[in-house]
Amino acid sequence: MSLQKSLQTSPLTDHLVVHGVRLAYRERGQGEPVVFIHGTPSHSHEWRDVAPHIEAAGFRTVVYDLLGYGLSERPVDRDTSVAAQTDLLGHLLDALGIEQANIVAHDIGGAVGLRFALGHPGRVRRLMVIDSVSYDSWPSSTWRKIIDENLDDYSSMPQDDFDALLTRQLAMTVADESLMSGGNLEAYLAPHRSAPGRVSFFEHQVRHYDSKYTEEISGRLGELTMPVRVLWGEEDRWQPLHYARRLTGDIPGAELSVVPGAGHFVMEDAPEHVVEEIGDFLRRPVTVNA
Repeated sequence: MSLQKSLQTSPLTDHLVVHGVRLAYRERGQGEPVVFIHGTPSHSHEWRDVAPHIEAAGFRTVVYDLLGYGLSERPVDRDTSVAAQTDLLGHLLDALGIEQANIVAHDIGGAVGLRFALGHPGRVRRLMVIDSVSYDSWPSSTWRKIIDENLDDYSSMPQDDFDALLTRQLAMTVADESLMSGGNLEAYLAPHRSAPGRVSFFEHQVRHYDSKYTEEISGRLGELTMPVRVLWGEEDRWQPLHYARRLTGDIPGAELSVVPGAGHFVMEDAPEHVVEEIGDFLRRPVTVNA
């Protein structure tokens, strides 16, 4: 299967009601389960050039949109914070009949994966975190400025202004900014191409950019016993590389792999490298760290 980039808006094909809310997802393949958790400002589009290759390698892959993101439900009365998404992950695994999974998680998905692994260590076979938020690393300075200046004005923001704002932010996620253009950029903007979509972006995503969800687990990272690999774009402008090194040092037995010439959305800059790293990690024997 070619790694040529698809321009489709979402790779998801199905919907499932989980704990009273509707999640969009795609489940394919057989073998050990691998669950992909995306970041922000994003949705499952970011895994389009990665997950199919892991499926083809003999794994059962599950890709889903977090609650309030992409094609999943955008409820007005449900918490969509990292803590709430962590709880919902457990319900999703239950609904799919998955007792134990390999988790591959990016950005805020990394925080979800880390929290879930700490709370339910028996349910995580291996954990890969990719350019994850951690400690006090988020929100980035540009997101903090948006929160301070725009968060309460979202309802009146014209579509063109919103698109310009989000396009500027998305350009920062890649080392090669030409990748975040054309149909690919449109795919990232697509969930917000309406007034409800813009409101949802601020309410379900930006309002929950809060480092308390990672700072409160920073002292517990040494409790992780499953294999952990930290994968990072060397040129990440939102989550600098020193956070990757700190995470690797605090998690027993963790491995760090740095991708040269890649930014925060490393799967955009270097999809082949990401596929290789995940495949190698999944083939490693599982040993419990003391």
